[in-house]
Amino acid sequence: MSAPLWQPGRAEQHSQLSHFWQQAREISGEPLPDYRALHGWSVQHPETFWRQVWDHCGIIGEPGSTVLEPAARFQDCRWFPQATLNYAENLLQRNDAHPALVSELEDGTRQVISYAQLRVAAGQVAAQLQAAGIQPGDRVAGFMPNRIETVVAALGAAWIGAVWSSCSPDFGVSGVLDRFGQIEPRVLIACDGYHYNGKWIDLEPRIHELHSALSPELLVVVPGKGSSSRVQKALIWQAWLDAAAPDPEFQRLPFNHPLFILYSSGTTGQPKCIVHGAGGTLLQQTKELQLHGDVGRDDTLFYFTTCGWMMWNWLICGLHTGATLVLYDGNPGYPTTARLFDLIDSERITHFGTSAKFIQAVEKSGLVPRESHQLNELRTLFSTGSPLLHESYDFLYQQVKPDLLVSSISGGTDIISCFALGNPLVPVYRGELQCLGLGMDVCVLDDSGQALSDRKGELVCRQPFPSCPVQFWNDPDGTRFHNAYFARFDNLWAHGDYAQRVPHDGNDGLIIHGRSDAVLNPGGVRIGTAEIYRQVETLGAIREAIVVGQEWQGDVRVVLFVVLAEGESLTDGLQQQIRQAIREGASPRHVPAVILTVPEIPRTVSGKIVELAVREVIHARPVTNRNALANPQALEYFFGRPELG
Repeated sequence: MSAPLWQPGRAEQHSQLSHFWQQAREISGEPLPDYRALHGWSVQHPETFWRQVWDHCGIIGEPGSTVLEPAARFQDCRWFPQATLNYAENLLQRNDAHPALVSELEDGTRQVISYAQLRVAAGQVAAQLQAAGIQPGDRVAGFMPNRIETVVAALGAAWIGAVWSSCSPDFGVSGVLDRFGQIEPRVLIACDGYHYNGKWIDLEPRIHELHSALSPELLVVVPGKGSSSRVQKALIWQAWLDAAAPDPEFQRLPFNHPLFILYSSGTTGQPKCIVHGAGGTLLQQTKELQLHGDVGRDDTLFYFTTCGWMMWNWLICGLHTGATLVLYDGNPGYPTTARLFDLIDSERITHFGTSAKFIQAVEKSGLVPRESHQLNELRTLFSTGSPLLHESYDFLYQQVKPDLLVSSISGGTDIISCFALGNPLVPVYRGELQCLGLGMDVCVLDDSGQALSDRKGELVCRQPFPSCPVQFWNDPDGTRFHNAYFARFDNLWAHGDYAQRVPHDGNDGLIIHGRSDAVLNPGGVRIGTAEIYRQVETLGAIREAIVVGQEWQGDVRVVLFVVLAEGESLTDGLQQQIRQAIREGASPRHVPAVILTVPEIPRTVSGKIVELAVREVIHARPVTNRNALANPQALEYFFGRPELG
């Protein structure tokens, strides 16, 4: 077993998790000597554990006397059935001059809003929505970049019990309509443009199309630059706020009252509209931020995300900790990959979140942040979106900051939170997520449903958890919901990740080997795609890659597509180097039968590569929803390749 890359020191013994752990010992009367024991207690005594989370994390509202109302089916269990609360009231507890949000746009525009100012602005949105007749449960949709007004609008909607749903402006019109068209918003809030890659992207034509197709009762436009907009039939954001009546009362509603509607990627059909409740979202995310992330009121939290990815929803819950949130909108690598590291220094960021792919891009760019930047305040780095390569751990500790807590986290849109994540009180091991989330009964099963202690299998959750979705929109009998998560194993949540637990002294780490539906199966041996990416993407000649299984002569063969670095070509020598790296770093079964080049790889708008879509294309099968892709034209590079005939 490799030595830890990081271990907790004296400072971590004063973390919020440490205090919570001591409380758990007192409440349980048990010694709970290590994290495995604490986690075991949290899943064996869910009522006690989640009540402690409510109290320790300072949830405002009436919890009621019952924590968990059991049911025969996992998805029918109800958490805090008597509780009432309001999400916005909780996030706006702090009401002083401390900075709540710092926004930086790609063009350098910077804006700061305090907690007191944020409360006023969100209250103005709430008052205006209420004046327009918006009721609890009505949908408010945002076609918005990641900027302050987006957070204000979401909090204003939550203030009165309306349901917020957002799409990033890099979605095309048809992609937005595939999502918003299903939920029929009464209000559309849109920004008329944004900066990306050094260019101004004008959204006026798209907004007109969306307004015409969706026919919302209210259209409010945020000017992307300046104070006016050319969008017709629209109210202008600041004038709309300025005309607001006094703040209404916070609407305290049931625990499961809908808060957000998020969307599946939609690459295999129409996107699923996933409805998340206010109580479950707040309780789960604040547990993750405060206990697992150790984010407090004196910290500064950043996550690079768009408003079309669940990490935006996760980020804004950071307001509940009283911390300052930093928002960035634009290309994170423009004009160079130093851009976000500049932001770490200028805003004194303590907790920095990004994607595994961005970390790889920084490494390949040649930037050495520990030499080019101060990074004095930075103590935690979050990574998600895809498995963080073992070699990326090496880069972060050798070239970024040697005493950094690297928290690779994994969960998803489906649960608006994490199954496995970071921990300030256990070591970091190369290639592993540190621990299983408290209160999350995570297990890895083989195909027959037997638990695996240290081998690869299906990631499941065996017991209910508060952030389980309330429902899918327009799924009256719950059939689509059941089929999405509970059809694989009876009454267990199957998440669709191919994973492996790694036992350590007093704790279990986790390795994610890729998505289960993208697992390769040559000769009947299951292979996670992440195992191949780990070997290929560390080669300097390869910018990125995508691997799929092709049905071939009664079996499956591994086909690897690579995007080459500038000036490189796929010579016999490079192919041999790729195959050797995979054979030595993974196994002979991982070695691709065919290696081909493509100029780009298709991705969802949240940046995830789409192995399933590529698999369908190489088999000449239709890809049912190209609107879900940021670059659907990239699929053409995979179609009809003679090398695969």
